[in-house]
Amino acid sequence: MKTLPKDPLNIIMAGVGGQGNVMASRVLANMLSLKGYKVTIGETFGMSQRGGSVMSHLRVSETSAWSPQIPRGRADVLIALEPIEAVRVMRAYGNSGVKVLVNTRAIHPVGVIAGDSEYPPLESIEKGLKELTPHVWMLDATEEATKLGNPILSNIIMIGAVSGLNLLPVGMAEFKSVIRDFFPEKLLEINRRAFEVGKEKVTSAS
Repeated sequence: MKTLPKDPLNIIMAGVGGQGNVMASRVLANMLSLKGYKVTIGETFGMSQRGGSVMSHLRVSETSAWSPQIPRGRADVLIALEPIEAVRVMRAYGNSGVKVLVNTRAIHPVGVIAGDSEYPPLESIEKGLKELTPHVWMLDATEEATKLGNPILSNIIMIGAVSGLNLLPVGMAEFKSVIRDFFPEKLLEINRRAFEVGKEKVTSAS
């Protein structure tokens, strides 16, 4: 078993309702468990309807289980399925060492759609994140997922991207093993492809 960079390793996966955040966090947790790590998951939800904030805390250890809530300012890895959610999480849990991977495709909240507020430019979001930590990677996972035929695959692409950046000690072997518990046989190949695309995109951009 590969040693974790720190113990516990605190991972946050954040997005909005409808992006498959909870499912993706459980896939990732099972991948880590398969390698022998002890993983505790805590989940928080904003508005219950589609489009509300969803955040999963994963605390990974080689030796013991930890409380499911990551302390403020103590995230080690942030996987954001939506840009503003990356900013929201970083305000509470960020620090200068956290590794941040962001899906650049925005999902506008109701206030923006109604014209009551404005969504900040992606360039401003990226600049703000890099003022907090130099370890930021931006990837339009939704575009890549759409090319594969289904935008929801962006969550799997993001897991593949994390693997490609070597931020976590898991990869395709663990992914192939655990997805059989989450998807029917007919969807396994497209999910494996989504994982590979995420890994390829961040590797070629690094």
